[in-house]
Amino acid sequence: MIKKKLIILIPHYNDPEGLQISIASINEDFPVDIFVIDDGSSVELNEKELTDSFTNGKIFFNYLEENKGLSYALNKGLEFSIKNGYEYTGRLDCRDLFVKNKCSKQLSFLDSNTDIKLLGTWAKMVDEESNQLFILKHPIKHDEIKKKMYLNNMFVHPSVIIRTEVFNDIGLYNKKYSKAAQDYDLFFRIVKKYEVANYPEVLLIYEMSLNSISSKRRRLQIRHRINIIIENFYFGLYPIHGIIRSSVLYFLSRETTTKLKSIIKK
Repeated sequence: MIKKKLIILIPHYNDPEGLQISIASINEDFPVDIFVIDDGSSVELNEKELTDSFTNGKIFFNYLEENKGLSYALNKGLEFSIKNGYEYTGRLDCRDLFVKNKCSKQLSFLDSNTDIKLLGTWAKMVDEESNQLFILKHPIKHDEIKKKMYLNNMFVHPSVIIRTEVFNDIGLYNKKYSKAAQDYDLFFRIVKKYEVANYPEVLLIYEMSLNSISSKRRRLQIRHRINIIIENFYFGLYPIHGIIRSSVLYFLSRETTTKLKSIIKK
């Protein structure tokens, strides 16, 4: 089978406008396919309108009968990517935006650095009115990422592109964390076995919405994060610091931490 290059997984739940906005931001000079997984929405998607408006590749659709969470939805996409021989699998969330040529820059880097299995990017964090809050610049080198994963997720989920082959080894998204922190768990498993990196350029515009999972399920997400740190624990500075840090964050609101980040990163 001739390998197809890249497919982008986009989970959707009752936000067709946001989905359309995100798809429209994919602007590359090579074909990019999209796999939309509708997670039990009550709002019907207009497949024809979405397909007709996207000329950069093909769009495939999959519908779950009920809302089951991101792990279930994204695993449908991973299964499709593996079955159809895509070399790379990327991510995007509704209302988040790719910068022009985001994917081509990442694939060029990955093609030149064959040891890297997961590549994220820096991101511009904005509010629901598209006002910039801060620029998120995660570490770019594997060794620093691996240590600091115990403090927080070192990748912006919708920014990553992953070599699809790794899922045959480390498995798919863990359904135990389907409601929150599924990306943190997955990235931890990849970081422990493979070389990873972040591309040192802002290639994603990420909306920090009060309706997002990280806002609505903040405490659940932090509890899951602590569980994941414990599952990967060793007696050392970073794991201990990570547990203490997450325990403190558990009692702070999303608004408070966002304001603190905005002040610190300016």
